[in-house]
Amino acid sequence: MQRSVFTPDHEEYRRLARTFVEKECLPHNERWEAEGIVDRAAWLRAGEVGLLGPAVPEQYGGAGIDDPRYGAVVAEEFATAGIGGFAIQLHNDLIGPYLLELTTDEQKARWLPGYVRGELITAIAMTEPVAGSDLRGMRTTAVRDGDHYVVNGSKTFISNGILADLVVLCAKTTRADGEQGISLIVVERDTPGFERGRRLDKVGARSQDTAELFFTDARVPVANLLGEENEGLHYLMRNLATERLSIAVSSVQNVFRALELTTAYVRERKAFGKPIGSFQNTRFVLADLQARAWMARSFVDACLAALVAGELTGVEAAAAKLCATELEDAAVDAGVQLHGGYGWMNEYPIARMYRDSRISRILGGSNEIMKEIIGRSMQLG
Repeated sequence: MQRSVFTPDHEEYRRLARTFVEKECLPHNERWEAEGIVDRAAWLRAGEVGLLGPAVPEQYGGAGIDDPRYGAVVAEEFATAGIGGFAIQLHNDLIGPYLLELTTDEQKARWLPGYVRGELITAIAMTEPVAGSDLRGMRTTAVRDGDHYVVNGSKTFISNGILADLVVLCAKTTRADGEQGISLIVVERDTPGFERGRRLDKVGARSQDTAELFFTDARVPVANLLGEENEGLHYLMRNLATERLSIAVSSVQNVFRALELTTAYVRERKAFGKPIGSFQNTRFVLADLQARAWMARSFVDACLAALVAGELTGVEAAAAKLCATELEDAAVDAGVQLHGGYGWMNEYPIARMYRDSRISRILGGSNEIMKEIIGRSMQLG
């Protein structure tokens, strides 16, 4: 279907992203999957060609284009190519707003040039062994001691945890009234008391390094505080809609990729003397997915347009994430089923999609949380 959310400038940027993926990612992707990490050289190359931090002002090396559609274009191209481990969306779409909206001039000058060049890879540390979707349950603390915070605690499931040079840490700090709030503090790579644990052995997206992080009396300068102390939960909630829409964009693109792979296979694979695509069951399964894919893309594009206009609500973003990821799961599962035994073989892209896509229903808040957000908005009682 014809899409109206993108302009010719976005399509030109798409060609740039596609060329980067083809030349700098696909030739190395199998090795990245085996090693469980993406080369730092690829991040540097992404910075060189202009794929990192397009919203960063020109004075810090960016393009100064604050338009989330450019991030959506990049997300779609990585999804189309099946590059599931290069966490460019995390760097651009999730971390970017914190580094642009909450930083002082001094912090911008210190971090943004390296962020744009790919020299400073980023991560955000929210999840803990005992606190996932419930951010208020986190136990990591940052206690003020003069010009430093003394940080103690641990984080887990942190994407880019091994590569990250800047970690946006979510930690409990104490309010004037004695109650605890959440603050966002940037922890730099060589901070004493900051250690990385093991690289976690994941089912899918294996080339995206995911790690445990540990903080033992880590001394972080107060100058690394993002925004106001104890306002971290507000900042996190404000940016969650952008994160969830970013996930939805990738998931919808994965639906179309799964359909493309499966359609090609059922046209060629024969059973009982004719292509399995000619069977009514095959047609019905793929027709249903095709119709739902068009509908999902229309809704996600509408949400993207709303984000550009500053009108996207948290409920709409939750709905986009819920619908897109559930459909992604259905499309990939149907693809594996229609591939038969070959769908279980790693040499077939649909098998890797089966491994990689499952996390999307958990990322950015589980889909059960998305239903809760939508349900509460309906004022049912």
